[in-house]
Amino acid sequence: MQSHLPESIRYVGVDDFDLDLFESQFALPHGISYNSYLILDQRTALLDTVDWRQGDRWLVALKQTLGARRLDYLILHHLEPDHSGCVAALSVHYPDLEIVVSEKALRMLPALFPMVDFGDRIRVVKENEQLVLGRSSLRFLMAPMVHWPEVMVSVLQPERVLFSADAFGTFGARSHIQPWIDEARRYYFNICGKYGVQVQALLRKTASLPIDIICPLHGPELTAPLDRYWELYACWSRYEAESAGVMLAHASIYGATTAAVQFLAERLRALAIEPITVVDLCHDTLSSALAEAFRMRTTVLASSSYDGTLFPPMQDFLYRLTTKGFRERRVALIENGLWAPAARRVMREQLQKMACIELLEPLITLRGRFTAMDRERLNALAEVVASGCI
Repeated sequence: MQSHLPESIRYVGVDDFDLDLFESQFALPHGISYNSYLILDQRTALLDTVDWRQGDRWLVALKQTLGARRLDYLILHHLEPDHSGCVAALSVHYPDLEIVVSEKALRMLPALFPMVDFGDRIRVVKENEQLVLGRSSLRFLMAPMVHWPEVMVSVLQPERVLFSADAFGTFGARSHIQPWIDEARRYYFNICGKYGVQVQALLRKTASLPIDIICPLHGPELTAPLDRYWELYACWSRYEAESAGVMLAHASIYGATTAAVQFLAERLRALAIEPITVVDLCHDTLSSALAEAFRMRTTVLASSSYDGTLFPPMQDFLYRLTTKGFRERRVALIENGLWAPAARRVMREQLQKMACIELLEPLITLRGRFTAMDRERLNALAEVVASGCI
């Protein structure tokens, strides 16, 4: 991957293609990167470490890049183990290293590193404090709950580089070239999505700063012009729809509910509604479904009833939407139940826990198979859905 970094900044992170699930839950079809940077000035500063499982590779890259120079500082922007996993090993190789953390991180260190005696090597920095490295300096900004409470970011001046911690990160290894937006959206809403207010606070702090490059802890560096990245993060963190389109999520046991959704999607396309995304919650990843729900202005939820309640794939999806702060959307409901349909009631109860959800009529109930009468009602629903997508 071509580097756009100034000469004084060296990338020493690693790509991980061995991990199949990020945080043991989010699929990684194209791997993940753990980003770590080395600043070479009069004094040297290492920005973050990597997951301990990739520690040997990372340490080799670090030593080769550092050469015979002394390592003066380790900056820990975020203590999550995929970024701090090699702190103990680094302390052995560089026992005189000064470790720079936020005040909240200081209180968390003993729990994460009970085996490490940090002695007097910890330096706590506060809002707007600067660490002078020589010609350049790091300015620290606190970013609590983006997405842990101890998170901070830093700006290297005069190079105009923002080290943004988890903000602006993506799934996918850096060596796997792919469009930024789709995996960045999936990453944002599954990792940081609950903390929109906190992300907004960080955006306000950095809005007036001269920044040409953003270096997140996962994924590629983002280079000027940065307007589109700021705009997307502002949109996502305000929970606004990125698109006027429709996402149709279905959880079907024997296929009739899927047939109804496919018919509705065809009717919407005939009405020139786009984009339209159809998600099978029984087979597609929930993390992608969640990102698509946040992307669209309108969501259709279609589910079989099961054991007097909701089919589990839909139940899991609604739980994730609730925990990530899903709000300010139009939602249509389709249920299927032959003798005791309950899915619509349960879906409605879950949606009532979310803010500013507009429930669209008619609410559709299928009775087993998908029939001609069902098509008539879905035609009516398609007209209602389409009316809000223009």
